[in-house]
Amino acid sequence: MSFTVHLFAGARELARAEMVTIDLPAGATVADVRTALARAKPILTRLLGRSAIALNHDFADDDHILAPGDELAVIPPVSGG
Repeated sequence: MSFTVHLFAGARELARAEMVTIDLPAGATVADVRTALARAKPILTRLLGRSAIALNHDFADDDHILAPGDELAVIPPVSGG
């Protein structure tokens, strides 16, 4: 299955891209998304461990199984005040 993962904030800046396309097998999980993104954009590796993954506009746990057509996004932590 092919997924487009939208990148926000620091993830977008590090990757120098608004989105990344990854291919995953059937039965893949959100944790597999993190692994595939780290392979596709190694510069994101450290940030991915601290980032939330949104699945169809809701935050998803790493064990959530993906379905064809799911919309994914990386939401890094933010700071400021």
